[in-house]
Amino acid sequence: MRCAVVGAGAWGTALADLLARNGHEVRLWAYEPDVVQSVNDTHENVRFLEGHKLSPAVQATGDIMHAVEGAELVTLATPSHVLRSILRSAGKSVPRAAPIVVATKGIEKGTLCLMTEVAEQEIPGATVVALSGPSFAKEVVTCQPTAVVVASQKNGAASVAQRAFSSPYFRTYTHTDVTGVELGGALKNVMAVATGIAEGLGLGFNARAALVTRGLAEMTRLGLALGAEQSTFAGLAGLGDLVLTCTGSLSRNRAVGVEVGKGRTLEEVLRNKETVAEGVMTAQSARELAAREGVEMPIVDTVNRVLFEGQPAHSAIAALMTRELRAEVDR
Repeated sequence: MRCAVVGAGAWGTALADLLARNGHEVRLWAYEPDVVQSVNDTHENVRFLEGHKLSPAVQATGDIMHAVEGAELVTLATPSHVLRSILRSAGKSVPRAAPIVVATKGIEKGTLCLMTEVAEQEIPGATVVALSGPSFAKEVVTCQPTAVVVASQKNGAASVAQRAFSSPYFRTYTHTDVTGVELGGALKNVMAVATGIAEGLGLGFNARAALVTRGLAEMTRLGLALGAEQSTFAGLAGLGDLVLTCTGSLSRNRAVGVEVGKGRTLEEVLRNKETVAEGVMTAQSARELAAREGVEMPIVDTVNRVLFEGQPAHSAIAALMTRELRAEVDR
């Protein structure tokens, strides 16, 4: 197929390379002119995936209209906070028959929309598919075994994406629970910041395991309130992605949390960082979404207090441990 990938960070570049290695014609849209040049001249994204050679079939462009023109499959992999503006500028050029695979993870600030909702609003009539799961870009681009989920409520759309992305090292499962798959991908980033904070404080594996497990409970609670299926959070887009992002050394969100736990301010940690830690932006939106739905999310609240309200990390963790005692399972 002719495929367009919108967004040439590490994740978008890895997906473009995967599609090209699967035999598809791929145009990769990049905001940064140096990324376009390096991908086309040296088959490497020097800015975001330095040291990893890409398929020569990946053609980069700075013209988003050219990237999506005639595409039979469009994949979105931009940072969540710019997805709407990018789609607004390119929406009329996106072929209406092409499935839109949303690989961006997050909850939009202000609107509290999931990323597939943003795509549907900016490209009316589009068939959207959510792609999520435990997948570090650097491991995908080096052909390490990976498994993800593609979810859509439109008949056949998830299967189209499944066939396009699947390879001997990239296994793709289909699903119909778009909300659950998207929430899992967005909220696990906030939980990874929390586990990073605990690690930065010097807390042990017991604390990490508790945060991962109770984080999953919070994610599931909000998901059920929004109509998602409980079983989705026990799968790749829920537990799988949560474990990877909370424990993996390549996790940007965990790394931000570690530095904050060591006593640095969020401003200091993020200063001069080129890559986006989605958990930082999603934390506030997740808190607002939980409040709107009347869902209790104490870990999300704690992350917000530490990142944005100046509460010392050690006292925030202590407050979590001394909350009112309760049953483990909601009844």
